[in-house]
Amino acid sequence: MDVRKNNAYSNITLNSVFKDIDITPADKSLATAVFYGVLDRTITLDYVLSNFIKTPLKKVAPITLEVLRSALYQIMFMDKIPHSAAVNEAVRLIKSSKERYNASFTNGVLRNILRSEIKLPDGDDVKSLSIIYSCPEWIINSFISDYGLDVAKQLLSRSLEKPPITLRVNTTKTDEIVLLDALQQDGVCVQKGMLENSLVISGGIEVAKNRYYLDGMFHIQDISSQTAIKILAPKKGERILDMCAAPGGKTFTIAEYLENNGEVIACDLYEQRVSLIKKGAVRLGLSVISAKIADATVHNDTFGNFDAVLCDVPCSGLGVIRRKPEIKYKNIDEYENISNIQLKILENAATYLNKDGRILYSTCTVRKSENEQVVRAFLDKYSDYELKYEQTFLPHIDGTDGFYCALLQKAGD
Repeated sequence: MDVRKNNAYSNITLNSVFKDIDITPADKSLATAVFYGVLDRTITLDYVLSNFIKTPLKKVAPITLEVLRSALYQIMFMDKIPHSAAVNEAVRLIKSSKERYNASFTNGVLRNILRSEIKLPDGDDVKSLSIIYSCPEWIINSFISDYGLDVAKQLLSRSLEKPPITLRVNTTKTDEIVLLDALQQDGVCVQKGMLENSLVISGGIEVAKNRYYLDGMFHIQDISSQTAIKILAPKKGERILDMCAAPGGKTFTIAEYLENNGEVIACDLYEQRVSLIKKGAVRLGLSVISAKIADATVHNDTFGNFDAVLCDVPCSGLGVIRRKPEIKYKNIDEYENISNIQLKILENAATYLNKDGRILYSTCTVRKSENEQVVRAFLDKYSDYELKYEQTFLPHIDGTDGFYCALLQKAGD
């Protein structure tokens, strides 16, 4: 309810709840699975519920509706929970809430569903795909327009899968072999990742409490983001600007490439998010990072010039909806002007470059209007830049989050 009503981030909301209660690892895992599962599958769940509830769902009391969704998710998508247990727990939750008057209603709806056959559409039309993959129609239309129906369906299918936890080894403190061995000794299921100094975890860790995490031996970062920094190729002693840095994952990787020798100015618009970068840099022992409040669309004369600029712009986030499913339910109108803002930030990045400098433009979306089209608009306007590298990472092909990056090289005088 916090995510839906207050536009809260799912991971932050869940972590704040867990801080306030004493809960076993098994129950935490179950709660997390149900929480993200309901967010992932809301459109599908609501389609089914609407066939068993006479009144429009928007008129159902809010706690009751979320409890119904949670129970139905367990019934439809979780094999290890007995259906009777899902129903009984739902009724118990309602009885302990201010909506206790809906206990009989909740029980009746769920028992009726159990007695019936749940049917979903099976067509390839956008409306059917929206229900099957629990994704708003505008996103599906965007995927189809950019990539065609077959790829769109694969993107939708991958968006519902559980994402891997990928670590970036802090090479200023340790190396991947030492950290891999140490984590395995602690019972963590971990293996080498696709990139050097990346590790993939499949279980046995609570990251925020892990001693090696607390000692700054690694940070969490998807392979696509790690690859982006590899393309930027920061070199020891360079001066680099990260224009939209929070929460700081790419900033940290840049500093590690610099071997903590050089300078990274990491910016964000909000003080609270800048503080996240500062805390992360302290934990990792990366002293070359200076985190500052700054508007990425406005040139800051005090910054000076840089050898390279990372331009990881605000975007629709459609490449990471498997990690943050609440992104799916934002209104399309929120992105109406996004490409103009992205281009403005990219143009501002160019004002900071030394001759022969380079810009890495990146997003965590796969929409071409926010990716290739923005870069083409920039290159059409600035003939002294050359496109050196460009890639769209697609989850079903690359095994990563959806991601885009382009390396732009400025011609020397």
